[in-house]
Formats: sequence, structure tokens, C-alpha cells
Amino acid sequence: MKNERTQRKIVAAAASVALTLGLVGGAYAQQASEVTGGTTTDQTSAGNVNGGGLPQIQQQGDVSFVSGGVGLDESKALQQAQSQWPLSLRFTGPGSDYLADVHVRIVDAHNGEVLNTTSRGPYMLVKLRPGRYTVHASYKDRDQSKALTVPAKGSAKAAFYWNTQ
Repeated sequence: MKNERTQRKIVAAAASVALTLGLVGGAYAQQASEVTGGTTTDQTSAGNVNGGGLPQIQQQGDVSFVSGGVGLDESKALQQAQSQWPLSLRFTGPGSDYLADVHVRIVDAHNGEVLNTTSRGPYMLVKLRPGRYTVHASYKDRDQSKALTVPAKGSAKAAFYWNTQ
């Protein structure tokens, strides 16, 4: 009899915890969905082996890159990591709204494509060799291009802004 009551209490407590976590997760997902262009189905940080909130590093050819920043932890981690990456890109809209789903294409000085991907958030960090590049960014069929030089020491930054109103 005592064991049955104990088991019922444990089951009730577990159900209460599961319900609470479900409500908190739903509120977090709703908050994250308020980012312009963002998506709450993005799984880039799931199974993250980088630690510290940094999204999973991806590879395309010999170029490494990471993108994201929809959530606060991820955004802070990407901002803090900028100095360790040769190229840092930021995508914003009116009122400094962060944008996601920006198509990014980077070509070298000989017009050879070195990266062709879509950013999963307002920040993209890219490991490129020193040299001259052109970054082509497209959001909702609006294209922008910026020429930049990645230095041998230090980093280059480029900010893209779209007036989406």
C-alpha cells in the first residue's frame, strides 16, 4: 500500500515537471519566432559539440563557417567568437531586426566561388584565407554585394541591411 502511494506521488511529480518544461519550452519557441526571418525549427545547435552556445561549425570545401544567433545564448557566443574568425557578417533589417535565411555567396578575386550557403541567423562567421573577396547576400530577392579584404592578421567585418518595409 505504501509503495503504491509512493509510486503515485513520483508519477504525479514527474508529470508536473514534464508539463512545466513543456510550457517553458513553448514560451521560448514563441520568443525565438519573433526574430524577423528566423525559424524555430532550426536544429543547428542540437547535438552541439562546440560548447558555449556556438552553433555547429560547417564545412564547404576548405572553408569553415558557422551561422545563427536567433537565440540569446547563440547570439552572444557568435559575437564573442568574431575576433577568432577572419570574416564576420551581420544581417539586419529595419529597427535593427535580425534577419535569418539570407543566401550568402562568396567569390574570390578571380570570381571563383568559395562559399554558397544560407545563413541560419543574423550572424555568420567564415574562415577564409587572406585575400580579396566579394560577398553577395540576398534576402527576399533583394541582392547586395560588398568587396572586402581578409587580412593575414585580424579580421574583416561586413554588415548588410535590408529595408524590408
